Amino acid sequence: MRLIINDILSEPDKKAIDKAKSKSFLPSFNLSDIENLKETLSERDRHFYDCISWLIRYERIDIKIVTPNDGIGIAHTKCGLFSDGLNTVAFDGSCNFSRSALLENNESITAFCDWDGGKDIYKINDIKEDFELTFNGNDPTVKYIDAHDIRTHISSAFPVKEMKELLEDEKNLLEQKDDKKLSDPIRAILIKAKNKVQETIEKIAAKSIGQSNVIIPEFPYPSGPRDYQKKAFENWKPTQKGMFVMATGTGKTLTSLNCLLEIYNRKHYYKAIILVPTFTLVEQWEQECKKFNFEHIYKVYSKSKNCKNELESLLLKEDFNPSGEAVSYIIIATYASFVRTGIFETLIRFPRKQTLLIADEVHNMGSKRILDKIDGIKYVRRIGLSATPNRQFDDEANSRLREFFGVKDEYTFEYSMKDAIENGFLCRYYYYPHVVNLTATEMSEYLQLSTKLAKFYNVSKKSFPSGDDILMALLLKRKRIIHKAKNKETVFKSIIEERFKEKGNLKYTLVYVPEGNRPDETGDIFDERDIIPDDETSEHLIDLYTKIVCNVSPVTTVKKFVSDSKDRNQILNDFANGELEVLTSMKCLDEGVDVPRSEMAIFCASTGNPRQFIQRRGRILRTHKDKYHAVIHDLIVAPLISSSSDSYTMERNLIENELKRVRDFALLSENPDRTYTELEDITSKYNLSI
Repeated sequence: MRLIINDILSEPDKKAIDKAKSKSFLPSFNLSDIENLKETLSERDRHFYDCISWLIRYERIDIKIVTPNDGIGIAHTKCGLFSDGLNTVAFDGSCNFSRSALLENNESITAFCDWDGGKDIYKINDIKEDFELTFNGNDPTVKYIDAHDIRTHISSAFPVKEMKELLEDEKNLLEQKDDKKLSDPIRAILIKAKNKVQETIEKIAAKSIGQSNVIIPEFPYPSGPRDYQKKAFENWKPTQKGMFVMATGTGKTLTSLNCLLEIYNRKHYYKAIILVPTFTLVEQWEQECKKFNFEHIYKVYSKSKNCKNELESLLLKEDFNPSGEAVSYIIIATYASFVRTGIFETLIRFPRKQTLLIADEVHNMGSKRILDKIDGIKYVRRIGLSATPNRQFDDEANSRLREFFGVKDEYTFEYSMKDAIENGFLCRYYYYPHVVNLTATEMSEYLQLSTKLAKFYNVSKKSFPSGDDILMALLLKRKRIIHKAKNKETVFKSIIEERFKEKGNLKYTLVYVPEGNRPDETGDIFDERDIIPDDETSEHLIDLYTKIVCNVSPVTTVKKFVSDSKDRNQILNDFANGELEVLTSMKCLDEGVDVPRSEMAIFCASTGNPRQFIQRRGRILRTHKDKYHAVIHDLIVAPLISSSSDSYTMERNLIENELKRVRDFALLSENPDRTYTELEDITSKYNLSI
């Protein structure tokens, strides 16, 4: 609280005024004579000054004393403002907080609330400007009297009591109050006050007991961070900006939180804002933060209630902190919530130099809605995380992200999947590509589309132009044929049957089904869902593949894992425990979701986006004590076009891009020869080499 008060009247002046205006004598004090003052105080008055002493000592109250410049009269303005960080109430009037003023005089006071519209807001701003002018020492109509002596006298004359002792005194004074003479409303207020004081005393006592066993942030595993995670911190430390490009499953989350831990170890505080694509990852990051013993975690996403109020309250703690100790906290927000105007304007007010920004799956920051605001993000400490940081076909966004995270020629730290497998941080795997042929009907439709698409294709650039609606419609139709290829169902069923025959169950199996008709890179993180079906196709396909699993083995437990699945964490736990054998999903297992127990993955979705396959491969390769290797089945639709066709060159280039992904999968697998054999017809037809 900041107070501007009038100069102190002498005791004789006060007595004269009191005798003239009041039938009963009111005690008055001369603050210039503190020692004499103490002799006249009642027990309640002494407690009042004990509390004032505490407030002054911890700088929770700041007092300025003024007197009119001409020396006549006193400064008698009664106005002020209250704020909870969201709304403001101002008041103005003549009413003293005294017995005669409240009960006998004709007084008035007016309140102004900013939620009541423009006139009130104007008056609030007027009162605020006048207050700031006077408080900051710039009001020419008053003289300022040094309040230092009074503050010093009060702080030294009254015993040093801490909060718990002050509360105990308050409790005793309240219990002495004779509530028999009080009206029912006042008695209810007294009871509420007693309960509140008792509750606060118990909270402080509980906290005090816990101080002998204070939880200190630390690395969650006794062995400490891995050598490469330490290296990532050392590379990041000089500028405290950077991007960590690490294979999925190598501990990007732990690596970045270790940087936050190192800040805590040096500065004795931690402040972080963590951005993630989905609500699932909000929950997962929260659990990882708790493993480090980080506390005061705030979650910001579409369904989080009062999150803006909580952030504003946290900002108030930053601004008004009596102990002087740095406030620690972690805010985890989805990208969608981060760019909402109200949330964004609140978050960028957090300390610029102290706050660490961690952007998980950092390619999402390259979206236009975030890039439009990126210049307003001033946090000095920054870490971008991804296994695949580059946005496909978006060089401008990639360049701006590298600049924002202070990355020029090379990333701050890189750790490849090859390194992770060789060093045992990811498990080894077998890779089985399966070529899926189109039916005669599908092939006929595909050839017609291919001929039309060839007219748009730029052979020299090996790409399609952007922004053409007709082209987008044709690409969607082409993708729909590939996604819904009927023979995929047959191949998928044979894989499931063979696995069931081999093991007797289908435990720890992930199935990625096609996610609808949208072209790659158009997924929108701003609707805060993991997947955006644009029609009923997605739901139909995931139901279809789920049904195939059930038909192979009626006793097998299988469940869809989609954006609106209830109890998502419980589903993942059941999967890890083997109670749920098969998960069918579209896209929401792509980014960050932890499923280390998975042993087999079947990719039924054909996509030209390498990020999805890299993410999915990393997901299945996470290590587990009971897991020796992983198995990946990849369904590939590669229509064979005649070399005399107008679309042959286009198709050859599209197939070549697809085979780059297949090659990368095969090279790190335990059985690369299988890939060469399976794709021999395709490579021969298009004169390509794995």
